[in-house]
Amino acid sequence: MKTLKQVKIGDTARVVRLHGEGAVKRRIMDMGITRGTEVTVRKVAPLGDPVEVTVRGYELSLRKADAEMIEVGE
Repeated sequence: MKTLKQVKIGDTARVVRLHGEGAVKRRIMDMGITRGTEVTVRKVAPLGDPVEVTVRGYELSLRKADAEMIEVGE
């Protein structure tokens, strides 16, 4: 299983599955990250938190813990 946190800067991946429960999963989905969506990693902070991604044409910053809940494929 590959997560969004493991995607390298500049690479694009497609969301396969969202892990997590309840409010956390709902918050991620409300940000536009749903199954089948393409996500491009733009930047990663020096300590790995947060991760800046482009989703559906806009920039979004995710915590490392949230990025680990997003399973991606190529």
